[in-house]
Amino acid sequence: MLKRTLLIVIIIFCLTNVYSQQKPQYTQYIFNNFLLNPAVAGIENYTDVKLGYRSQWTGLEGAPVTAYFSINAPLGSDFTDGDATAFPASGGENPYSRMYTRDYQAAEPHHGIGFTLVTDKAGPIDQTNMAATYAYHLGLAPRLNLAVGVSAGFNHLHLNTSLITLEKQDDPVLRDINNNQWKPDASVGVWLYSADYYVGVSAQQIIPQNQYITTANNSNLSKTVPHYFATVGYKVYLTDDVSLLPSALIKFIQPAPTTFDINMKLSFRDRFWFGGSYRKDDSFGILAGFNLSSLINVSYSYDATTSALRTVSSGSHEIAIGVMLNNRYKLTSPQHGW
Repeated sequence: MLKRTLLIVIIIFCLTNVYSQQKPQYTQYIFNNFLLNPAVAGIENYTDVKLGYRSQWTGLEGAPVTAYFSINAPLGSDFTDGDATAFPASGGENPYSRMYTRDYQAAEPHHGIGFTLVTDKAGPIDQTNMAATYAYHLGLAPRLNLAVGVSAGFNHLHLNTSLITLEKQDDPVLRDINNNQWKPDASVGVWLYSADYYVGVSAQQIIPQNQYITTANNSNLSKTVPHYFATVGYKVYLTDDVSLLPSALIKFIQPAPTTFDINMKLSFRDRFWFGGSYRKDDSFGILAGFNLSSLINVSYSYDATTSALRTVSSGSHEIAIGVMLNNRYKLTSPQHGW
């Protein structure tokens, strides 16, 4: 009985901790920081909709597959009808231009709201997370903004026991698994930003929960852990039309080792960009994106695995599509998302 119990524990431990985290992993978070930090909600002067799909470690059976939908929008007439950045209704200075940066003013105080729906499947484990978000933005200085945000919702956990093979499929250990659960979930974040840089910190999954296994004596053998993120980005102009956008993300997820991502994007005004990324002890990536119009933009990334999984994986693919609704200034690229 003990051996069988340990087998289940090992399976779940491998799927939730050896994968380095219990929340999904993204390369395209630089295209949608709202996924990691609720304070980003309402940062742009339009309704920002994103759809994304990630296939991680392609070729490895049971590897994570993630899909998401996110939407966020600003509230507050002083901001939505007349942002302090002073864009005329017919358009304005390109957000990538030096003149935009020179003339930038902190946004008027306003609210942001949003919603995310994320599904993630790894081996026999399915997770669906849905959360509503609120953020508040205010100007700390003539060119500096601060946003604070919180999100709250539910996480649905499902363990498909039919995919777990034991010597006896009617093993009583399987009957002790609570494999269909709804758990409360919450995140908080802070985002400091201007025209050419941002700094953010956030915490996800801050409500501890037991997962999957509850034995007859109510011993809990797996728990959720908080995920902490710190990120920073900066815009460097190479010419009037070309900018270099370095950024970094540090992740603290116990008991996994602290890890980090380093990214570099080269942007050509508001039309297209490409770049690369490095994730410590995991992968190198290439990224590219196109702003097709003032309504739609799209980006793609490929991660080449550098960990021991490279012998069984052909890498990870991720694609994201953005839709800019109520885009009254007809911007073809984000002002703050870069």
